[in-house]
Amino acid sequence: MATKRRKLANPLALAVMVLLTEKPMHPYEIAQTLRRRGKDTSLKINYGSLYTVVQNLEKHGFVEVADVQRQGNRPERTLYGITDAGREEATEWLSDLLAVPAQEFPIFEAALSLMGVLHPDEVTRLLRERLDTLEVQAASARGGLEKLYETLPRLFLVEAEYKLHMIEAEAAWVRGFLAEIRSGTLPGVKEWRTFSETGEVPEEFAQLDGGERESP
Repeated sequence: MATKRRKLANPLALAVMVLLTEKPMHPYEIAQTLRRRGKDTSLKINYGSLYTVVQNLEKHGFVEVADVQRQGNRPERTLYGITDAGREEATEWLSDLLAVPAQEFPIFEAALSLMGVLHPDEVTRLLRERLDTLEVQAASARGGLEKLYETLPRLFLVEAEYKLHMIEAEAAWVRGFLAEIRSGTLPGVKEWRTFSETGEVPEEFAQLDGGERESP
């Protein structure tokens, strides 16, 4: 199943359309509702970008003005509702995101692929620091979830559960990788240490590129 190229790519646009399937809302109410439901932990929400997202959705025919309200001397508030095209777009987009794994090129993965330029002891120190941070984040996420469980059904918190699970999974992997470096059981760690301390590429590493080392 291939993902379709969409007119809008900001996940906040999807969140807006999904929320408007419940009822028409004005942008401020949309932001407040997303925050109240804890969606700001998985979506970047600020009022400026939200208004831009709503305008772009309207431009593409996914939402439309449903009403304009005025209360006393307050400024007018424009309520937006989802269109049939918007419902179809939200359904297809969400289905793609759930069904098709995406290559997201996370920064940590990139750093791991290049860490060989650092000394193993320095990598150990840095990953220990990362592990400490991950453990704090996991504890905080668990506490936050317990609070949210008091007011929201689990159905509305599955993304927070997933985020906690991913933090815990990363922490477990880092913990195990650190143990391999420290014990010397990580394949190639001896050559890695030699390269870091002498600046000379070990023969075993040079051969990995299929090339021959040049004579001095």
